[in-house]
Amino acid sequence: MKFLDQCKLYIAAGYGGDGCVSFRREKYIAHGGPDGGDGGLGGSVWAEAVEGLNTLIDYRYKQHFQAERGGHGMGRNRTGAGAEDVIIKVPVGTQIFEEDQETLIADLAKLGDKVLLAQGGNGGWGNIRFKTSTNQAPRRFNPGLPGDERWIWMRLKLIADAGLVGLPNAGKSTFLAATSEAKPKIADYPFTTLTPNLGVVSLGVGSSFVLADIPGLIEGAADGAGIGTRFLGHIERCSVLLHLIDASQDDPDKAYQTVRNELVEYGADLETKIEIVALNKSDTLDAEILEEQSQKLEKACGKKPYIISGATGENVKEVLGHVFSAVNEQRQIELDKAAAKQARETGEEQEGWTP
Repeated sequence: MKFLDQCKLYIAAGYGGDGCVSFRREKYIAHGGPDGGDGGLGGSVWAEAVEGLNTLIDYRYKQHFQAERGGHGMGRNRTGAGAEDVIIKVPVGTQIFEEDQETLIADLAKLGDKVLLAQGGNGGWGNIRFKTSTNQAPRRFNPGLPGDERWIWMRLKLIADAGLVGLPNAGKSTFLAATSEAKPKIADYPFTTLTPNLGVVSLGVGSSFVLADIPGLIEGAADGAGIGTRFLGHIERCSVLLHLIDASQDDPDKAYQTVRNELVEYGADLETKIEIVALNKSDTLDAEILEEQSQKLEKACGKKPYIISGATGENVKEVLGHVFSAVNEQRQIELDKAAAKQARETGEEQEGWTP
C-alpha cells in the first residue's frame, strides 16, 4: 500500500431544511391556523482518529466531502429530519490545518479524538413561528441556512516511541528489519527508503516500543534539499532518537554533525531529544580502523558511541535495551505530568467547592 502523509480536502456541511407554510384545515375544526414546521439541521463534517489506519491514501482519490441537506418542514407542525453527519476517518497522529498550511485546527494525537470541521446549517422557521395577535395567518417562512465550507490540509505525523535518523545508506532499514517484523526495502544505494516505516521492537513480555525508520537526511534538508522537511515531522513525536552512522565512510564525525545541524535548523526542539549514537556496519572494517572511527565520532558527539552491525546483530540487543530504558523513562515522565495536572485540576475543584 502506498504511503501518503499529507493531502488537501474540500469539505462542505449541509444546508438546513426550509421552513414550511401550512394551515390546518379539518372538517368540524372551527379554528385552524398556521401549522408549518421548521426545517431540519444540515449534516456536519467531523474528523475522527481511528485504529487500523497508518496512511492517508484513502483521500488521494476522493478530496470532496459534502454532507446532506436537512429535511424541509411539513404541515401539522412537523420538523424536518436532521441530516446525517459525515465522519472523515484518519490515522492517529493526524494534524489538520487551514488552507494556508500554517494555522492548526486540531491535532488528533490519541485514539478516539474527534473534531468538528464544518457545522451544518440551521433549519428555517415555519410559518407557525410568525403567528401573532395581529397576524393570525402568516405566509412567511425562513429558508435553511447554509453550512460551513472550507479547504483543509491533513498532515500525518507517525506515532512512534523512537526514531532512526542518519544520512542515506547508514543502514537504518537493515537495522529496523533485523529488530522488528517490519519489511522495509533494502538495497545498496542511497535513498532506498523514500517513505517512513514503522516496526514494533519486542524485548520480552511487557518490553516493547515502536521504532520509526525515517528516510535519510542530507545537508540542506531543513531548507528543502533532497526529500526536504516533509518527513522530519514524523520524528517530532518520538521521545528518543537513535542516530546511526556508517562506519565505512571517511568522516563519521562530519556525517554526525550534518544530521545534527539539520535537526537544529528544522526546529520543533528535535535537537533536545534524547539521542543515542551508534556506529553501524562494524562488520565491514577491521578492529583497528573501527577504533579510529569510533574515536572520531566520540569527539564530535561528546560520548562514546555504540559499535553495532545491523546485518550480523553485533551489540544490537544492547542498543535496543538502552533505547527501551530511555523510552520507558520518558513514558514515566509523561505519566507523572498527566497525574500532576489531574491533581491540580481536582484540587482547584475541591478548593472552590462549598457546602
